[in-house]
Amino acid sequence: MEPTHFYEPAQGHGLPHDPFNAIVGPRPIGWISTRGADGVLNLAPYSFFNAFNYVPPIVGFCSIGHKDSVSNVEATGEFVWNLVTRPLAEQMNQTCAQVPPDVDEFALAGLTPVASRVVAAPRVLESPVSFECRLSQLVRLTSAAGTPIDSWLVLGEVVGVHIAQHLLKDGVYDTANAGHILRGGGPADYFSIGPEQLFRMYRPR
Repeated sequence: MEPTHFYEPAQGHGLPHDPFNAIVGPRPIGWISTRGADGVLNLAPYSFFNAFNYVPPIVGFCSIGHKDSVSNVEATGEFVWNLVTRPLAEQMNQTCAQVPPDVDEFALAGLTPVASRVVAAPRVLESPVSFECRLSQLVRLTSAAGTPIDSWLVLGEVVGVHIAQHLLKDGVYDTANAGHILRGGGPADYFSIGPEQLFRMYRPR
């Protein structure tokens, strides 16, 4: 049997970089746009993001710290998820910057906010797919011992979907050619999806 590197996270991992989020990955990026109660726009990427339910569709992101996105969703009950594609990678990265709450990350990254159809929060015009969401749950995470930690899970029901027409091939969403990028581990690793990664496997009957 090959030896393994074992560690208990509470005691430290003993490696140059924490491997946890490299192992749980690559992950979809939660590029979340919100509008504050004061009208200021916010756009931020979250590497802890995914879909959690099919009907109704529910997506969620987790914020390490009670950041502006969480405050805005808490105040308004709305947010929009925007797909990050390879051409948008650098602009997405710019929206990671730690800036004061009154700074509009759309302007900072040279992106265009455009009105959503159902919610007041804007979507990113340059993104080919956006989900308009209404808050369903806001959960402060706890440790196994029940101790509250400074991480906040935001779950939202998708109430509106925008898909660029060129990504619908005979009515089927073309994931392989959409240009999705995903967050990996380490301080800077990302991955892209293309047709070369595609394989099909049907469920057994």
